[in-house]
Amino acid sequence: MTSPDSGVPRLVIAAPSSGSGKTTVATGLMAALAGRGLAVSPHKVGPDYIDPGYHALATGRVGRNLDAYLCGPELVGPLFLHGARGCDIAVVEGVMGLYDGAAGEGELASTAQVAKLLRAPVVLVVDASSQSRSVAALVHGFVSWDPEVRIGGVIFNKVASDRHEVLLREAVDSVGVPVLGVLRRAAPVDVPSRHLGLVPVAEQRGPAVDAVDAMAAQVADGCDLEALVGLARAAGPLPGGSAPWTPGPVPTHHPSRSVEKSPPRVAVAGGAAFTFSYAEHTELLAAAGAEVVTFDPLRDEELPEGTQGLVIGGGFPEVYAAELSANEGLRKSVAELALSGAPVAAECAGLLYLCRDLDGLPMCGVLDASARMSERLTLGYRDAVAVSDSALAGAGTRLRGHEFHRTVVEPGAGAAPAWGMRAPERRVEGFVERGVHASYLHTHWAAEPGVARRFVERCRTS
Repeated sequence: MTSPDSGVPRLVIAAPSSGSGKTTVATGLMAALAGRGLAVSPHKVGPDYIDPGYHALATGRVGRNLDAYLCGPELVGPLFLHGARGCDIAVVEGVMGLYDGAAGEGELASTAQVAKLLRAPVVLVVDASSQSRSVAALVHGFVSWDPEVRIGGVIFNKVASDRHEVLLREAVDSVGVPVLGVLRRAAPVDVPSRHLGLVPVAEQRGPAVDAVDAMAAQVADGCDLEALVGLARAAGPLPGGSAPWTPGPVPTHHPSRSVEKSPPRVAVAGGAAFTFSYAEHTELLAAAGAEVVTFDPLRDEELPEGTQGLVIGGGFPEVYAAELSANEGLRKSVAELALSGAPVAAECAGLLYLCRDLDGLPMCGVLDASARMSERLTLGYRDAVAVSDSALAGAGTRLRGHEFHRTVVEPGAGAAPAWGMRAPERRVEGFVERGVHASYLHTHWAAEPGVARRFVERCRTS
């Protein structure tokens, strides 16, 4: 086992484009290495919530995101080290193509930038279907584009035959990049999918387990695991001064102090309908002094006893609208808490759940707004500033976020907006009313730890 100070052995799994097989290789490699007794730290470049769930299934550890747009480049190394504590090796799955990042922002938030910030070797996954010698030009281009990005090897995916493999190996031999694996063209791994991508692990654990097992078998059969581990160990130390991120000191309770209040209880929505959450959020809430309790809006008929604050993250409430609507007891409990002025933070799916209705089905009725599914996909990074003082952020607080939904919220009257979007277009969005802060914007609180501290303090005083 390697200490964080000396640099955790690490690899970045990247590709020329989406759909090349990154998730299959990264998740399969994590599971294959874990199956050989290694403690594997799983990471995902970008804001994606779903892939980290499969990574967690593969490794038995929390999947964590590394997003240089949401958190800033300076936090990529510390957040990586925080997640990799006590691990033998770390595998980082990239996003989109290797050099693709936030639109109009150069390399910002790209897999290449994260690889450079971590000084991690990159393994390029190439879809080799319908080409042979041409892969040499492709690989050469990716190797030479940015000399600071170290491409340590290539894995070919969708290889048709032994002859095809020979041609591919001969082609890249001239580029000087070793072939670390060959995955044959076969029936694709049956990973449950729908309108916004893969189905989260929490919704279909059985099929997800089968999918991860199949990925692990493909990688173990087709890749040189020893060479991949050797490449990871050659990463060396992280840049000087890197230290693990910490959510802050966990407050100590002193029973002898009779006047000391018990920690405020913050309920965090979970279960199959609300799976989108960064692990650091609950860590920050706990470090700020909260007692964090999870509940499942599909099963629990009321909020946890003594709830003083509520956090409802993202997910797929539209898939479970009927079940959420049928749980009248919980809807009433949420509405009563919000009406009391208690702090409530809701993102995306949480916003929909607080509306009057979703596709005509009654929701909590906390907000004078109606939500419905839409054909239009809203997707992308956002630069935002809080325009209303709330339990989550003071007016003027600037945060970067991400939107990802196929729904529309039609607001009524009364609530103030939550965010003013600065980029890519100027507009206001979300709701602030009483203690409620509800918005489509997904944010990463590690970028502004004061958000969690402010929320917990409001829980104490509301």
